[in-house]
Amino acid sequence: MHAIRISEPGGPEVLAWTEVPDPVPGEGEVLVDVAASAANRADVSQRQGNYPPPPGASEYPGLECSGTVAALGPGTEDSGWSVGDRVCALLSGGGYAEKVAVPVGQLLPVPEGVDLVEAAALPEVACTVWSNLVMVGGLRAGETVLVHGGGSGIGTFAVQFARALGARVAVTAGSREKLERCRELGAEILINYKEEDFTERMREAGGADLVLDIMGGSYLDANLRSLATNGRLVIIALMGGRRAEADLGRMLAKRLSVHATTLRSRPLEEKAAIVSGVLEQVWPLVEQGVVRPVVDRSVPMRNAAEAHRVMETSAHTGKILLPR
Repeated sequence: MHAIRISEPGGPEVLAWTEVPDPVPGEGEVLVDVAASAANRADVSQRQGNYPPPPGASEYPGLECSGTVAALGPGTEDSGWSVGDRVCALLSGGGYAEKVAVPVGQLLPVPEGVDLVEAAALPEVACTVWSNLVMVGGLRAGETVLVHGGGSGIGTFAVQFARALGARVAVTAGSREKLERCRELGAEILINYKEEDFTERMREAGGADLVLDIMGGSYLDANLRSLATNGRLVIIALMGGRRAEADLGRMLAKRLSVHATTLRSRPLEEKAAIVSGVLEQVWPLVEQGVVRPVVDRSVPMRNAAEAHRVMETSAHTGKILLPR
C-alpha cells in the first residue's frame, strides 16, 4: 500500500507518499480500506517532532479515517462487524494511508445521511467533544460554555453539540468570517480574540460554567478569570505553551476546577467507552442533522503537505479532508 511517511521532523515538505508494507490486523483489530482521513493539529505536531505516536501505534500520521472493513483480525469474528461494512474510526495513528488496522472498539458505523468520505471528518472531533464536554466537563442544559478556536474542526462541532445539549455557547475566533460561521452554527457570544478581551466579554455575560481550551499556558489565568462560580476549565491542547501560574486563591473562592486531557494516549478500554458513548449520544444527532461535520476543503491524501500548510495558517473553518 501507500502511506504518508514523515522523512524527518520539519515542515510540510517532509511528508511523502511512499510505498510501505500492508498492515496486518492483530488480536482484536480489523483491517480497513481507507476512503479518507482528515488533518488534525496533532498531525502537524507529530510532523514537527513534538508529538510522537504512543507505543505500538502506527508511525504514519492520521488520527481518524473512514472506509470499509477489508478483513477481520483474530478475536473479532463475533464483534458484529463484517467485511464490506462502511465505517469510520478513531485512530492512534495511521490514517494517512490506503489501509489501517483498527482496534474493534474504535470503529463506528457511518451515520445515515453522511457520505463515506465526509464521515472521515467525524471520529476525532466527536470523541474529543463528547468526552470533554460531557464526561469530563459535565456540561448541562442552561449552562454557558466558552469554546476557544470556534472556527476549528473541534470548535465547529463543539458549538453544534453544546447547543443541542441546551447550553449557551460563546466562542473566540480570529476573523469576522469565522465568527459569522460560528453564529450560523448556534454560537450566541462572538469574540474576536485579536480585537477584544474575552475575559471582559465573559464577565459581562455572567461568566462561563465551562471553558474548552486549546491554548494551555498562555490562556490559563484569563480562562480562570472567565469562569463563573463552580466553573470548570478543560484543557485539550497546548498551542499557547505548557507552563503558567495559577491564582489558587481565586480558584478556592470560586470553587473552580481544572482538567487536562488527551485522547490519543488513552488505554484501549477508555477509547472504546468514549466511542460507545458517541454512538449512543452523538450519532443520533448527526443522523437527525442537528450536528453535522463542517468541511472546509478536500485535499488528496498524497498532497497532505498542502493540507498542513493550510492548517498552519489557520485559513480554514472546520475540517480539512484527505480523500484517497
